[in-house]
Amino acid sequence: MDDMARETILDYYRNPRNRGHLENPTVSREEKNPTCGDVIRMDLLIEDEIVKDVRFSGQGCSISQAAASMLTEMVKGKPLAEVKQISKDDILDALGLTLGPARIKCALLGLKALKVGAYGLEGWRDGQPEEEVW
Repeated sequence: MDDMARETILDYYRNPRNRGHLENPTVSREEKNPTCGDVIRMDLLIEDEIVKDVRFSGQGCSISQAAASMLTEMVKGKPLAEVKQISKDDILDALGLTLGPARIKCALLGLKALKVGAYGLEGWRDGQPEEEVW
C-alpha cells in the first residue's frame, strides 16, 4: 500500500464523513461480512429521485469504514440512477489500492448495502449476477 493511499484511508477512518443515522431515511440497509465481522449500515434520504442525504454507521476495519465514508461523498446530491451505476471499480479507485480477495469484500460492503437499498430488496440485481452489480 503506498503512503498516500494509506494516509487517505486513515483520514477517512479517523475522521469519517457522513457518519451516523438519518432520523427518517427513505431507505436503510445493513450488510455484514461474516468472514471478518464488519458491519455497514447505509441510510438514504431520497426525494424526487435524488439522494438528498446519506449516512453510514457500523463497525469494522479501516478499509470498510473508509470506503463507506468515501461512498457517502460520492452519492450525496446525486440522481438515484447515477448512484445505481457506481461500481466496485469506482470504490477501489477511490481507495487507491490493490486489495486481496478478503479485503475487497471489506471495501465493497458499503456499496453492497447501498445497492441493495437503492434497488430495493426484490429486484436489486435486475437480472445481473451479484458481482456485476457491485
